[in-house]
Parts: sequence; structure tokens; C-alpha cells
Amino acid sequence: MQVLVFGSLTDIVAPLPNDIICDNTEQLIGLLEAKYPAIKTTTYFIAVNGKMVRENTSLQPTDTVALMPPFSGG
Repeated sequence: MQVLVFGSLTDIVAPLPNDIICDNTEQLIGLLEAKYPAIKTTTYFIAVNGKMVRENTSLQPTDTVALMPPFSGG
């Protein structure tokens, strides 16, 4: 699976491992929080294949997961 990180999260989650394998978003969050404890206190959104998710979502090896800080439109 491909995990992309944007904005201020790049300062926290770096370097991002290339070999992340998780069954769902909850497991991914747990893995990232264990490796990068500062992410626990950061607000961010998760998108799977371009769609924002708020609940635990199943992940496939071909999925693209994006971690994004809050943003505003204009």
C-alpha cells in the first residue's frame, strides 16, 4: 500500500517506511503512533483512494492512503 503524507505531518512522519502493511486504518494509525509518538497529538484526516474516511476502513495492498492536516477551501 502507498501511504502519502502532506503538510506539517511531513515534519512528524519522516522518514516514512516503504513497506507498510496493514489490514485497516485503525491498524495503520496504531503503527504510525508507535513509530512517531508526536502524531498522537496532531489533528489530521485520512483518505483512502481519494475518499475521506472517518471510521475504521479495510485496506488492500493496492490502496493509496493519504494523511492530511486540516485545510480550508477558498
